[in-house]
Amino acid sequence: MAENTTQFKVTYHTAGEDDAGQRLDNYLARVLKGVPRSMIYRILRRGEVRVNKGRVSPSYKLQAGDEIRVPPVRVSTGPVTIPSSNLHLVQDLKQRILFENEMLLVVNKPAGLAAHGGSGIEFGLIEALRALYPNERFLELAHRLDRETSGALIVCKRRSALRNLHEQFRNRVVKKRYLTLVPGKWDRRVNLINAPLVRNELRSGERMVEVNFKEGAPSSTGFDIVESFTDATLMAAMPHTGRTHQIRVHCAYVKHPVGGDDKYGDKAFNAWLKSLGLNRMFLHAFRVSFIDPVSARQVKVEAPLPPELEHILTRLREL
Repeated sequence: MAENTTQFKVTYHTAGEDDAGQRLDNYLARVLKGVPRSMIYRILRRGEVRVNKGRVSPSYKLQAGDEIRVPPVRVSTGPVTIPSSNLHLVQDLKQRILFENEMLLVVNKPAGLAAHGGSGIEFGLIEALRALYPNERFLELAHRLDRETSGALIVCKRRSALRNLHEQFRNRVVKKRYLTLVPGKWDRRVNLINAPLVRNELRSGERMVEVNFKEGAPSSTGFDIVESFTDATLMAAMPHTGRTHQIRVHCAYVKHPVGGDDKYGDKAFNAWLKSLGLNRMFLHAFRVSFIDPVSARQVKVEAPLPPELEHILTRLREL
């Protein structure tokens, strides 16, 4: 059993060159090893963490020389362990590694597993990888996938690789291709959706995103028809920007919501897919391409469509 100790006094940390550009919440997760994400977000909400003597948000990007005040917290000094309730989701993670070198890895994230802990979730993919790679001092997500979305996700092993990938994302060098199933016949003339998105938070704390041409951030997604069925279409979606829920909201905007999407989807279509055996959202990050920081060559990594999604396509072909 891991031994717990308590940090009894306020400590101060100075962000170095390697920390520049990292989100504050991710920095704290690395510095406060063994502290649950829920605790990290709690001390941030309370204003107990200060940067240069001021309150900042969890998404604040650190700059070299920033002074970070960290309050007393309970720290686990033992090895990271995987909660038994999550074993069924993470026990095969090593078999889900699609690409790996000394700088990064690409993992085929299963649906139902959050990319990281926080917001009521104690344990996510990155925490599982840190448990599976105990000798890696640095493991951080290069980007994110919704909890209900499966597929290719890049994780960096070095701070330099993370900075490199973030620059590639900013310059739109990274290309992502998703597969999704939507209701009805998609109009072949609709191959690009430019619709600005704004994120709202309801009183319940639920996060919702909507199209808003006055206040929304520029958002663009390309679409290709992959396969047509009697009452549905298998689409490839290529996001050119990386907004929260972008593909899901853009599909709903053109009246072809993602199948199995409980937030933005069509209830009748979802019920029909459930009768065919679908118990998740039909959205899968099928391919990601980027410039490998090690070889400086373009790498394309594909994540096979999960069996439960292939099963639905097989059923549709039989109708």
